[in-house]
Amino acid sequence: MSNYSVTSNGYYGEFGGAFVPEILHKCIEDLKNRYLSELTKPDFQEEFHQLLRDYVGRPTPLYFAKRLSEKYGCKIYLKREDLNHTGAHKINNTLGQILLAKRMGKKRIIAETGAGQHGVATATVCALMGLECIVYMGKTDIERQLINVQKMRMLGATVVAATSGNMTLKDATNEAIRDWCCHPEDTYYIIGSVVGPHPYPDMVAKLQSVISEEIKKQLLKQEGRENPDYLIACIGGGSNAAGTIYHYLDNEDVQILLAEAAGKGIDSGESAATIHLGTIGVLHGSKTLVMQDENGQVTEPYSISAGLDYPGIGPLYAYLAYTKRAKTLAITDEQALKAAFELTRTEGIIPALESSHALAVLSQQAFKKEDVVVLTVSGRGDKDMETYIMALSQFDHANTDSL
Repeated sequence: MSNYSVTSNGYYGEFGGAFVPEILHKCIEDLKNRYLSELTKPDFQEEFHQLLRDYVGRPTPLYFAKRLSEKYGCKIYLKREDLNHTGAHKINNTLGQILLAKRMGKKRIIAETGAGQHGVATATVCALMGLECIVYMGKTDIERQLINVQKMRMLGATVVAATSGNMTLKDATNEAIRDWCCHPEDTYYIIGSVVGPHPYPDMVAKLQSVISEEIKKQLLKQEGRENPDYLIACIGGGSNAAGTIYHYLDNEDVQILLAEAAGKGIDSGESAATIHLGTIGVLHGSKTLVMQDENGQVTEPYSISAGLDYPGIGPLYAYLAYTKRAKTLAITDEQALKAAFELTRTEGIIPALESSHALAVLSQQAFKKEDVVVLTVSGRGDKDMETYIMALSQFDHANTDSL
């Protein structure tokens, strides 16, 4: 991954770094100095992979979607991260970070969450390891993802509502960072995406890279080759995408298609399409692309998906956009909903709204018959059922004949 590896001071090209309050400087330095050595120790790897196998249920299947493939005229494989314990890819990262936190002697775990999947995954590993867990979640997201909130509480976590801004993921992250500033000695912050100050983007990508590691082995078995023609994943913070593309970044023959949330349209004023609308700035400890006004004030994002309405992007994706290594498509709420119902009706799989944005890319890109496409279904749709139920009658009326 040499062309796209993070530098020693945490940059992908001009994007990345660690911009943190002075009180957190020691925490970040300690983490930066420990994470690589700890993650590569044989006993860490043994425990991590044993838990991924026996607790999470890895490897997740690489499923050939026959009917979807027929519809789009290519070979479509779905990487089924929705089948992990807790229902998403997030558990890969939280398991790795909780093992690191214990090795660093931390007793108190905090996290931010949008759609709630990272919160549930963090609460799950804290219950597993017997550690205190506090999850910050925007009040808006608490209301639209109530089932995940109840899961976190059942697992023993304290869920704290963020009531600033539009009360979503950005605001939950702000509150988590404030907490960390108040408890720097005993607290470990499990960030859920490839965002934040170095070393988090690199560490989260490494922990999620099990996804592409498995894709290579599974594709070799099913297609006789390790490399697909296309990789497709959704990005908000982008941890599932980072895991999907990690081992393919230096292979220019593998095209990378990413889906970000356009909300009600890129030009609607209600969007979270950071790659399309963002300019260079600093958000939550990292220099990246940020949705902001001419005065540098962060503008409020919007998406039907609670996991994608973030006004920034991981610094890796800013670099991939800058170098044109990846193509990013802005997917609207309507397109994502249509793709969700399409997968449900053609393959019997109900995806998370985040994953539905990736699925919508299939209708936006022309493929050849021999193309092998791997698309990561990052989570299952249980948490989004209220949204789907509200859209169901409208979808049936408008689209049943076309399926």
